[in-house]
Amino acid sequence: QVQLVESGGGLVQAGGSLRLSCAASGSIVSINDMGWYRQAPGKQRELVASITRSGSTNYADSVKGRFTISRDNAKRTVYLQMNSLKPEDTAVYYCNAALAIYGVGNNVNYWGRGTQVTVSS
Repeated sequence: QVQLVESGGGLVQAGGSLRLSCAASGSIVSINDMGWYRQAPGKQRELVASITRSGSTNYADSVKGRFTISRDNAKRTVYLQMNSLKPEDTAVYYCNAALAIYGVGNNVNYWGRGTQVTVSS
């Protein structure tokens, strides 16, 4: 069974840092684009950052210069280093990946269950 499992969320004071990880497991041939999204209460889910298999990155304007996305293809893991956190970064953070899965397809979209990030002022 294919899974994306996030870890690293928690409670931090404004100005602090957290590092999120998301590991993919199961019958995966390869992983294409990976990304992090977030959803705050009462708001729509939004893209935070994405990274291609070759390492090209894209960031939401609100996190540029503070967050860094990276991946380890051998470990099938994507990371999100979050620095200078602000209360408005508080949300559930979701991992997303486009996966090539045996017997299913070459670009199947998968989501993790999410991890809570809370930034206190």
